[in-house]
Amino acid sequence: MSIKVERLNHVLQEEISMILMTEIKDEKLKFVTITGVETTSDYSYAKVYFTVLDLSNKKEIKDELNKAAHFIRGKLSERIDIRHTPELKFIYDESISYGEHIDKIIDKIHENK
Repeated sequence: MSIKVERLNHVLQEEISMILMTEIKDEKLKFVTITGVETTSDYSYAKVYFTVLDLSNKKEIKDELNKAAHFIRGKLSERIDIRHTPELKFIYDESISYGEHIDKIIDKIHENK
């Protein structure tokens, strides 16, 4: 991955987080944490990874984020000076849940010793 793409990923992550906190009216989306962004090398698409504290409604929040993607993309185009703002696809970040699962397994192993 080129340095330009990595830099863009970082900027997109920060800006999407700010847009969710300050400009989205849906209260549920204000508590979403953007954990990472992966942009294609031609800048046409970006996968935006997120987590939520309340796991019971992660599917609903994913759907809401993907509905708001067009609005968020418009806000990004105002804030970031690039020729083509990538289309956004929001994906729930399973890595944090997986890490917590591994931690629990390790804790159980240590308890049994």
